[in-house]
Amino acid sequence: MTVLVQLPLSTRSAPPPGELLSLARNPSPDARQRLLLGVMALCDASPPAGELSPVLGEIFLTLAKRAEREVRRALAERLAGVDWAPSALVNVLALDEIDIARPILLSSPVLQDDDLLRVLIEASLEHQIAVARRPRISGRVVDAVLERGEPAVLTALATNRTAEVSADALRRLVEHSRRIAALRGPLTRHPRLTQALAREMYQWLGEALRQSISARFEVDEPRLAAAVYDAVEGVLRPASGPPAETPEREEMERRLAGKLHAAGQLRAGVLVRAAREKRMSLFVHGLAMLGGFTPAQVRTALAAPTPEALYYACATVGIDRAVYPSLLAALRAMNQGLPGDQGPAVWLRGTLSPASAARAFRALVETDRAVPDRMAV
Repeated sequence: MTVLVQLPLSTRSAPPPGELLSLARNPSPDARQRLLLGVMALCDASPPAGELSPVLGEIFLTLAKRAEREVRRALAERLAGVDWAPSALVNVLALDEIDIARPILLSSPVLQDDDLLRVLIEASLEHQIAVARRPRISGRVVDAVLERGEPAVLTALATNRTAEVSADALRRLVEHSRRIAALRGPLTRHPRLTQALAREMYQWLGEALRQSISARFEVDEPRLAAAVYDAVEGVLRPASGPPAETPEREEMERRLAGKLHAAGQLRAGVLVRAAREKRMSLFVHGLAMLGGFTPAQVRTALAAPTPEALYYACATVGIDRAVYPSLLAALRAMNQGLPGDQGPAVWLRGTLSPASAARAFRALVETDRAVPDRMAV
């Protein structure tokens, strides 16, 4: 391993271009060390006016392609802040190992939008994150980051206060925060966040971030929560009669259950209402999500000869045992009389803790995974 001698650069004058080119073509470790010192001295000197000469451009490119890792890293750090470095060299360094590329990606004024877009397409995740953190990136680069939808890169973009984020781009970031929890904190503090977008985000935020939004926009949190619940109720309220159970409808209900769950609005009352409105798919997927079960386990309970397993599932998610008989009747009415009426009325025995009910439910459904073909869900 070559040890680079740290000479005081201020005492050195930049060697003439011919000598530097000769050193650049010499593969010996000693020549590389002398070349590094010469290039550093050149960087400290006044840069040439206008475009660099082809000779100097070749010197820099030869150094970048042949130099050892530590040489390339030192070169990247020195060239990151100058506007006269050869574009071809800067682009080579921008696609190098991330420790070498990072200062170039974050600071080099030579990189243009097309260069940054190339990095987003060709380079590693760490390179993409550095691009998203780059100060004052353009709307074109921001849109490219949004199109790729990489969670870690989106999160880096959300923390970049100087990026050219349009109203539409911020809306798309907020939409991404439905599935990417790491985005939510930075977005609640983003200077361009509007009250309308904050209100939308409120549906899927945790309690602490909800309080942060309420304080920032001086809104009445209970009133905002009530408005969100009213919106959810509006989605649940059927226009006319019970919906037909089709694969398309089931997928729609599964997505609705997911949205309600993400918004913190999937509760026991929603499940009871779904059963009363004959929305079996919403009941199945809602109960599965709220209880931490699989839809197959819920369907097994719904097809069982006894209502015991279904009761335990309902007890897990907080459905009161006094409500269970009417809920059971509603489910049987649209499920060909299932679950059956064999076995004791276990809901009359007293309440169970959610954890105990969940264990009892899983123990029962694991004994019979088969779901009858006549199951109408």
